[in-house]
Amino acid sequence: MNPLDLVAERKLQEAIEAGAFDDNPLLGKPLELEDLSKIPEDLRSSYSLLKNAGVLPEELELRKEGVRLVDLIDACRDDAERRSLEERVEDIRLRIDLLAERRRARLS
Repeated sequence: MNPLDLVAERKLQEAIEAGAFDDNPLLGKPLELEDLSKIPEDLRSSYSLLKNAGVLPEELELRKEGVRLVDLIDACRDDAERRSLEERVEDIRLRIDLLAERRRARLS
């Protein structure tokens, strides 16, 4: 076993014996492990880190922005502004399509 692992194990055992985890609300409950099997192995830790930080993947951020712009278009009274918003929505759709195409190419 790696010396760093031994130190970590010893510290954990000391914390358990000191009762540091006794008031944990998840104590005795099963862990909810996420299935990351569909995510490439080299991206799993990055994906988990971003997910835990509340950061959405680019494609979802773009979809979210597209929905917001469509709502603005619906409320827009100015024709020039409406056309500008519609162009931005079309740009977002193209970017989403490009990202999906790249993802499919990586998985093939």
